[in-house]
Amino acid sequence: MPVLLRRAMTVIAVVIMMGLCCVVTADAGDKKDALHKINHIVVLYQENHSFDNLYGLWEGVNGLNKAHIPQIGQNGIVLGCLPQVDVNLLSPEPLPVTCSYHGYGHNIDSHFTNALFPIDDFISPKDNTCPKPDDKSENGIAKGNGESGGCTMDLDHRFYQEIYQIDGGKMDRYVVGSNAAGLTMGYYNTKRLPIYVYLHAKGHPNYVIADNFFQAAFGGSFLNHQWLIAAKTPLWLEAVNDGSKADLHAVVDLNGMPKNTPLYASPTKEALKDNPLTASCYPGEGRNSTPPTVVCGDYAVNTIQPGAWPYNPKADKDSMRLPPLTYPTIGDRLNDAGVDWAWYSGGWASAEGDNTQPGYTAGNGPSCPESAIKGSSWPKCPDRLFQFHHQPFNYFAAYAPGTEARKKHLRDEVEFIQLAKSSKHKHCNLKPVSFVKPLGNENEHPGYSSEWNSNAHLIDLIKAVENSVCARDTMVIVAYDEFGGQADHVTPPDAANSKGPYDQWGPGTRIPVLIIAPNLRNKFAIDHQEHDTTSIMATIAHRFNLVPLGSRDEKVEDLSTVFNAKKSYEQQKK
Repeated sequence: MPVLLRRAMTVIAVVIMMGLCCVVTADAGDKKDALHKINHIVVLYQENHSFDNLYGLWEGVNGLNKAHIPQIGQNGIVLGCLPQVDVNLLSPEPLPVTCSYHGYGHNIDSHFTNALFPIDDFISPKDNTCPKPDDKSENGIAKGNGESGGCTMDLDHRFYQEIYQIDGGKMDRYVVGSNAAGLTMGYYNTKRLPIYVYLHAKGHPNYVIADNFFQAAFGGSFLNHQWLIAAKTPLWLEAVNDGSKADLHAVVDLNGMPKNTPLYASPTKEALKDNPLTASCYPGEGRNSTPPTVVCGDYAVNTIQPGAWPYNPKADKDSMRLPPLTYPTIGDRLNDAGVDWAWYSGGWASAEGDNTQPGYTAGNGPSCPESAIKGSSWPKCPDRLFQFHHQPFNYFAAYAPGTEARKKHLRDEVEFIQLAKSSKHKHCNLKPVSFVKPLGNENEHPGYSSEWNSNAHLIDLIKAVENSVCARDTMVIVAYDEFGGQADHVTPPDAANSKGPYDQWGPGTRIPVLIIAPNLRNKFAIDHQEHDTTSIMATIAHRFNLVPLGSRDEKVEDLSTVFNAKKSYEQQKK
């Protein structure tokens, strides 16, 4: 090849490479610039659904069209049918037997094959299956015996069980690892949900669905709320470790399971315990040896009450409650930077006993109303569906009762709605950062909350922002804290497939997330970037120039990726 030609080709190659570099840099710069035009971040933190369960039929997503993973039994053999436990899904009553499977230790007569199924075909939004206050039915409420809303039973969503259910990324043990058995394979018709209808109506705000977003930690709400604000699993220093009733460590079998289920029988004869703390690394006499592959120590991973009020009155002993935590949270980082923020919780004012806050509903005393938890003493009157473990900042000494930080930053959801709705003309009254946690009957939690009614409340919160002047510079992040025990087909980040950070705590199952913001490229797009719950904290930190709290939120991709999200597959075809 002539020298001049080689030189010319080299120059062209360099130019092309520089051009590609510049395009990438420009995109990266564009999304960061778009994030810094956001002056308010609102996090609406909902409850307990996997992505496939709730958003699996949203057009263009990695959803139910790719989601069939046959579930196996404890013996590793694929189940011939799905056994059900929810009273409204049983056979032969109320549903006829259309699938029978007898063999390999199972005798199953069911209406359901081993596949995903639409819950709302069997339990509709109008069915009276939601529990009345203080109703503790474990397997759901039979139609006609509850309140309207189409509730199912609650499903296990615990630390060790989720690890077992994920099965090293195979995603095939949700059924065998759950108290709810086949219900784990149920899903809602996405296109019937109020939020889907709202975001497909004329004049809807621009939005992005994040279809590769995972809960930060294995397990339930308590731990994922902690990771949302601190990117860390709480450690109970010097926790009791003697096997007594005061010992809150879990006890697991050789498979890492802390309990039996309808399809799982532990191979060990020793008693199992699905307790709040991780299994002991040094269990001592009278307890199983913790398998070397199981996370152990004095870490709080399952629901545990805070040391400070409000907490469940039944946890009246200090030994039952987690001592106040002292490491920093995202709230502390925001305080250090002079950025105002608040955690707005439904029912907080009444639970706290602060009748000066908007949202206080406990009257003038001298006793609490009937809607309060039994045993409450006025003016501290928590609603029967107020969830104490959904208040993560209340676990920290920096926000202890009587502190100015608590009074300023822990507020009632009603106040958030008032601030949003009062934002008119050119001034947005919202704080730069707002976390919003609805009350139990409005947070979408299976078992005690109607999916459709709670979903409608979510729209009310979104509208409060979008119908105000705040919409011009506010990013609204709708995220679910964890999977609620429901199946998903996408393997969480791990050593084999992750592009982002992971550790012994997670990430766990994929969850639904949608983002509404100004300056998005399209009316609707899908963000396929890998994220986990700490991406929310990273987004806040990058917007307000905060120091990371841990290795996960330091390395994870923030949500500025939504500003580069592409159109859905269906839109591209058009």
